Amino acid sequence: MPTHDQEKDEKGNSALIIAGPTACGKSAMAIDVAEHFNGTVINADSQQVYKELRVLSARPSIEDEKRVPHRLFGMMTGSEICSAGHWVDLAVTEIKSTLDQGRLPILVGGTGMYLKSLTEGLSPIPEIPAHVRKQASSRHQELGTEAFHDEVNHLDPVSGARLPVGDTQRLLRAWEVSIFTGRAFSSWQDEPRILPLPDVRFATIAITPPRDELYAAIDARFLRMVDEGALDEIKALEALGFRADLPLMKALGVPQLLDYVAGDVPLEDAITQAQKLSRNYAKRQLTWVRNQIEDAYRLDAQYSKRFSGEIFSFIHEFLLTPEA
Repeated sequence: MPTHDQEKDEKGNSALIIAGPTACGKSAMAIDVAEHFNGTVINADSQQVYKELRVLSARPSIEDEKRVPHRLFGMMTGSEICSAGHWVDLAVTEIKSTLDQGRLPILVGGTGMYLKSLTEGLSPIPEIPAHVRKQASSRHQELGTEAFHDEVNHLDPVSGARLPVGDTQRLLRAWEVSIFTGRAFSSWQDEPRILPLPDVRFATIAITPPRDELYAAIDARFLRMVDEGALDEIKALEALGFRADLPLMKALGVPQLLDYVAGDVPLEDAITQAQKLSRNYAKRQLTWVRNQIEDAYRLDAQYSKRFSGEIFSFIHEFLLTPEA
């Protein structure tokens, strides 16, 4: 049996990314890979960070989480906002810990900003204290969406022109950075990026199924979500009284099922609308994966175990290839 140090040497400083649109089979692939390569699955999905949304965010089941180690799933409450910078800080800690254990870090998710920030770096923005983030949220509530956007536009005209009124998360970020640093958020973004893990090399598997195949999977999965407790999850979420502008409350399916629970629309209409929005989101994700991710191993189909052999071969070759 290999020793702890031997296991660390085999993995080296290598990590795997599994990217792709919603419902393409990323989680299933990640678990299969983790079982085969002694890996740890690390979440890179902006909705699966929230503990309140196991069903509607399609988080791995409790049974799946028992099969292999999972990290950064359901670790935040819906009252919080998980920026790309905050996620990167958490992911870096988990990647280093996983490598130290001699395991393979497997980052899985469809949030492009998270993955891009991890692999291409972040602007050197100072850490924003919690009290300033809270101040930003309070200011947004006090002013309302349009007046808050006007204030961001005054602080940072470039961000104000670029960000729509409804993009609460990025507007809050622009406000808090500009206020805390005394310098426009957009000017920080022009600075050279800093790689958070310069000594770690990444290989990416991009899952890009045909649209008709993907859309059918999305529609079927949403129906399963409703059967498996999505409505109970929505009722529990409603009871928490979270603000409607929080990222959690805008997650796919949440506003539509909240409308049904409130008695505003029939369940069939809520499901149809949620399925449509999910397909639109997947279309944007597919475009991002195809245009933004280079040098990836591409699987142009929904993942299933019949593809595991070729996937494992690609990963073996990656792990055995000496670093340049």
